[in-house]
Amino acid sequence: MKIKVAAILLSMMFAGANAQSLKSPDGKFEMNFQLKNGVPFYNLKYNGSTVVEDSKLGLRLFNDTSITFASEITKTEDAKFDLNNDFVKTSEKRDSKNEIWQPVLGEKKNYINHYNELAVTLNQNSTDRSIVVKFRLFNDGLGFRYEFPQQKNLNYFIIKEEDSEFDFPTDMKAWWMVADYDSQEYRYQETNISEIPARWDKAFDSNASQKLIKNAVQSPLMLKKNGKEPLYINIAEAAVLNYAASHLEVDAQNFKFKTHLTADRQGAKGYIQTPSVTPWRTIIVSPKAEDLMDSKMLFNLNEPTKYTDTSYIKPTKYMGVWWEMIIGKSQWAYSTADNVHLGVTDFSKLTPNGKHGANNTKVKEYINFAAANGFDGLLIEGWNIGWEDWFGHSKEYVFDFLTPYPDFDIKMLNEYAHSKGIKLIMHHETSGSATNYERWADQAFQLMNKYGYTSVKTGYVGDIIPRGEHHYSQWTINHFYRIVEKANQYKIMVNSHESVRPGGESRTYPNYISAEAARGTEYEAFAGNNPDHQTILPFTRWMGGSMDYTPGIFQTKLDYYFPGDKRFVKTTLAKQLALYVTMYMPLQMAADLPENYAKHMDAFQFIKDVAADWDDTKILSAEPGDYVITVRKAKGTENWFVGGITDENKREYSVDFSFLDIGKKYEAIVYEDGKDADYIDNPQSYHIYKKQITNKSKINFKMARSGGFAVSIKPVK
Repeated sequence: MKIKVAAILLSMMFAGANAQSLKSPDGKFEMNFQLKNGVPFYNLKYNGSTVVEDSKLGLRLFNDTSITFASEITKTEDAKFDLNNDFVKTSEKRDSKNEIWQPVLGEKKNYINHYNELAVTLNQNSTDRSIVVKFRLFNDGLGFRYEFPQQKNLNYFIIKEEDSEFDFPTDMKAWWMVADYDSQEYRYQETNISEIPARWDKAFDSNASQKLIKNAVQSPLMLKKNGKEPLYINIAEAAVLNYAASHLEVDAQNFKFKTHLTADRQGAKGYIQTPSVTPWRTIIVSPKAEDLMDSKMLFNLNEPTKYTDTSYIKPTKYMGVWWEMIIGKSQWAYSTADNVHLGVTDFSKLTPNGKHGANNTKVKEYINFAAANGFDGLLIEGWNIGWEDWFGHSKEYVFDFLTPYPDFDIKMLNEYAHSKGIKLIMHHETSGSATNYERWADQAFQLMNKYGYTSVKTGYVGDIIPRGEHHYSQWTINHFYRIVEKANQYKIMVNSHESVRPGGESRTYPNYISAEAARGTEYEAFAGNNPDHQTILPFTRWMGGSMDYTPGIFQTKLDYYFPGDKRFVKTTLAKQLALYVTMYMPLQMAADLPENYAKHMDAFQFIKDVAADWDDTKILSAEPGDYVITVRKAKGTENWFVGGITDENKREYSVDFSFLDIGKKYEAIVYEDGKDADYIDNPQSYHIYKKQITNKSKINFKMARSGGFAVSIKPVK
């Protein structure tokens, strides 16, 4: 392991009288802050050992006049406007909190928010401007942010870059993906920090919208210090509101990362009016991977919701007319036309393509199957006019979110669904045209209220309009939350795709029930997901909120539909079941076609039984990139569910059921890989059996390559 000499000398650096120290409630963490020649630095220790070396803090700003043209953004004279030097400390304030709060939907009934806080006020002598650097130290790590009080000399300003650093003493293992202003849909890479630049150019494929940042990676970033005393570290951000999402520039030689904010086309990274605050930068640290994965720091750093009514926000299990379009069996578009004009084109006179998925007959078949098997909702994509030329034309007026195709009777289908106990789930693909969606949002949500829709899946495939914005720039992030707040006015839950990754904001906006913001199941039908993909996501994408991963694919070989097709979902059927437990999804999809479930109703029973909202979650065992074993207790019941998944390697694991109540008997239904299961050669081989267990029981499992197991547990009455 490579180690910097500076780490050895670090303990002497903060011996000066100017340092401010903060300890976590349990005393295991210590954060130190100091000014060195007017420049702010912090470091972080765990049990006396350095986790983060002296790391700079600060922001660079534009001169008020230099943002007029993009060609002017490198003016050297702008440096005198920066907020990263010439500071003196004028005051400090300390605080602490120890509270328990209940998420509307969550992995546990109660979340513990326990921290000590230090707020340091800094004044910049040359400009007479002040900022506050606020630190919160939890028992699982550190959060910090910048705060800008309203003041004479800092009223309106434009951010050129935020330069928060994370400087590590050793060359650690990293699980990372390339940074991009517009997409998180890439495969994870596993290298040392020092090896990131060498791998970077080979670490991405094409995307519908793409603006890559050379030698930068996305957060959350997962790191591991190997050795006799291993340490797991996660770098992320929380409460990304009215601000651009950040990425991490890599200094591979010095094992250092620095924030890199998403820009607009002018190079501006934030238009700020004081008083204002930045998102929290977070460093979660644990000697155990399981405890790090269980952290709720990102949620704790968000504000409680101001919603007065959250009764409409409920866990939802759904099916959808979706996967058959993804694999190419059906289409979103209704006709053979390739140029349509909303309000002008008469779609009833167009030639049908014969493959439109959202038609009355097919939707009723899906409704029947979903209702017969106890689901709550059904998503139908491609129901509305405009899909013929929806993508790739930078077309602003691309959808109206109101008008159905001729073969989709919205009134009849909703009435039919309601008669069966099913609520249809609305689909609003914007094709990246956020301005158009905002114009139509009220009417679209009113239509949903009229027909009894309670949730919507939004989509942002393609470049963002207004042109020059990106998916993670300040304007677009504000758009996402404008839509969420408007949806709340109409009592509608939101599941966004191609949106910014969550950073715990569901505490504040609980109707933002889920998001995609990562490489999901649909990529199994495109370029493919690696077998270790689902073992990394809980340590990265899931740290800040739920993902709509859309699991449940039973027919994994696509040559079943298209003879000779080489595409396949790199997983066993049993692993698909386990994902419903290892991945937290309050919006939970059974993504495959009904005909494929009908052939395996014994295995499908687990998807029917598994809960989508929880009173408790325990990570039994985990290692990023290798395996995850999770157990959860269903909300308001005594039912438990266990899920275990592995990467491309076979593994064995013994589940200890000591989490069950003492003295009670339970019936366990076990779903496991068959003896001859293999994700390539025999993915549909599985074995199901029942067993009576107690809290003293143990069950041994053998997971196939990219396999897994799932267990449903109910008390014996």
